[in-house]
Amino acid sequence: MARVSDQPERWTQATVYPDMWADPDDDPRNRHGDSPEGELATLQDFLRDYRLTLRLKCEGLTPEQLARRSVPPSTMSLLGLIRHLAEVERDWRNWLAEGDPLPKLYGDPDGDFDGAVADQAVVDDAYATLEREQAATDAALAAHPDLGERVGKDRIAIRELLVHRIEEYARHCGHADLLRECVDGRVGQ
Repeated sequence: MARVSDQPERWTQATVYPDMWADPDDDPRNRHGDSPEGELATLQDFLRDYRLTLRLKCEGLTPEQLARRSVPPSTMSLLGLIRHLAEVERDWRNWLAEGDPLPKLYGDPDGDFDGAVADQAVVDDAYATLEREQAATDAALAAHPDLGERVGKDRIAIRELLVHRIEEYARHCGHADLLRECVDGRVGQ
């Protein structure tokens, strides 16, 4: 059983706002200038920032730290989240299609988390797989610029699919906040 003294001390790299991940000038999610024009560009901007947030929450950690299940008995880890989101990206393409679904990347329903082990090859593969699945889903959605268009067997609107993607990343970025703090004490938005 963990003791309070076993918990990492909370810390941040930020000096301007001590509750932030990084100082505003150093945060790659902060872009100066006007906000995106139009609904599609706005949705894509939010998705981009949440994807980047997940990467930020994982940067600088060892394979052991990425694979650590910080909140037992949960199987969730930062590495598991990366693998899970790759699986989810693939599944979203299934929503676009009329035919048979693409096969699961990690097999069993919890294979994304169960297979998140402390091995550099697993970490490298997880990042490469996530990037590949994100690019494939982005390309599939680019073929449907009308946000009101309904696609797939369930006739889901492209808008709903995009908003659901943002929601999925946002929810898991919240998990990543807590997981990262448990791993090494780093806090922030």
